[in-house]
Amino acid sequence: MKILVTGGAGFIGSHLVDALLSKGHQVEVLDSFASSSPANVPRGVKVHKADIRKRLDPSAFEGCGAVFHLAADPNVKTSAENARENFDINATGTFNVLDACREAGAGRFVFTSTSTVYGKAEIMPTPESHPTIPASNYGASKLAGEAYCSSFAATYGIKATVLRFANIFGERSTHGVMFDFYQKLKKDPQRMEILGNGKQNKSYLHVSDCVSAMLLCFEKQPGSFGIYNVGSEEQRTVDRIASLVASELGVRPGFTYTGGEGGWKGDVSAMLLDVKKMKSLGWKPAVGFEHGVSRYVKWLKENF
Repeated sequence: MKILVTGGAGFIGSHLVDALLSKGHQVEVLDSFASSSPANVPRGVKVHKADIRKRLDPSAFEGCGAVFHLAADPNVKTSAENARENFDINATGTFNVLDACREAGAGRFVFTSTSTVYGKAEIMPTPESHPTIPASNYGASKLAGEAYCSSFAATYGIKATVLRFANIFGERSTHGVMFDFYQKLKKDPQRMEILGNGKQNKSYLHVSDCVSAMLLCFEKQPGSFGIYNVGSEEQRTVDRIASLVASELGVRPGFTYTGGEGGWKGDVSAMLLDVKKMKSLGWKPAVGFEHGVSRYVKWLKENF
């Protein structure tokens, strides 16, 4: 099958491209390369350079049996300062990708959303049926994208999947708390500032398990529209993550804290997703958290 991956040069997108190629699909990538590297795209994969904030040429989507839409601004922290840009990329961009699918006749769409659409969830583990009350501009922009997935499925018959990710980490990631800790400790191995109080307690999932969930939903989702949580069934505190990264680097820094329950505007202090629906399709994570961190830090040491 011919499959287009937007954001296919990015962190999760490039791992997805590798997995789709290994399954024998013809894969093409659409990316602006604003925050991703062409080096992540395997040789021989056709690339369409485009900005999803603008109306897209549907010719890039023609003949595609499916489109995986991963192109996004993933930064919760900066979405408070750059609200319009975040909206343009995540909300308008998702509409533009869906509209190009409609024009080109691409009938299958997979959208990567986020656990932040739930905001400060009152129930944990949080099921897909929980009210969506985002506490960040990032979560709001992704929820808008979800709404368009639903409307395009109902109006134009595009079979759509929404995947609400927990915190995804692993090789090729240059974003998130683990990457931040690595950079700080490389600069100063003696002490490190932690945003918030260090007790923020959330779910983290290795990118390989994230990709396996994406492929399973793509292949097995029943019905014309579905929403699935994707995450681990256990939490880790920010303090624990900081200690693990430090241990992998062989340093023992002193920690200081900025204080408060959250690390930034829009941050939530706790997150754990209910993944029973995802597991009902036969999904089971294979990479343990500590092992995943070790793999990731090893990659960081080799590349930064």
